[in-house]
Amino acid sequence: MTDYATMANRQRSWMLYTLAISVAGWGFTDYETVFAGLILGLVIGLFNLFLLQKRVDVIGEKAANNQTAKSFGTLSRFAAAILVVVVIMRFPEHFNLLAGIIGLMTPYFVIMIDFIFHHKETTTTKRGE
Repeated sequence: MTDYATMANRQRSWMLYTLAISVAGWGFTDYETVFAGLILGLVIGLFNLFLLQKRVDVIGEKAANNQTAKSFGTLSRFAAAILVVVVIMRFPEHFNLLAGIIGLMTPYFVIMIDFIFHHKETTTTKRGE
């Protein structure tokens, strides 16, 4: 498995752990609307993360073969984020808007934190030894 595939799997697993904790929070606390908004945002965020990782993989393969590649699929990820906001605004009694936005942004925080830990892990080892 390549380093990129390992990183992508690690990021998806962290997102699934976060989603599982949010589902537990929704089921066992009195903050159902907050956790419902967070769950909705996390599900769409996980979908967006999956789309982004697949597009990066395809673009990387095309770059290795000296072919031109299309965009990263930004429009589809924006459309999914707009869908979350529309659903939350339509049903404010069931979902919290701020929690939904935090859920949408969580994959990008996961990517940054994963990069920091992986970068720290690879730079502390000496090269060639």
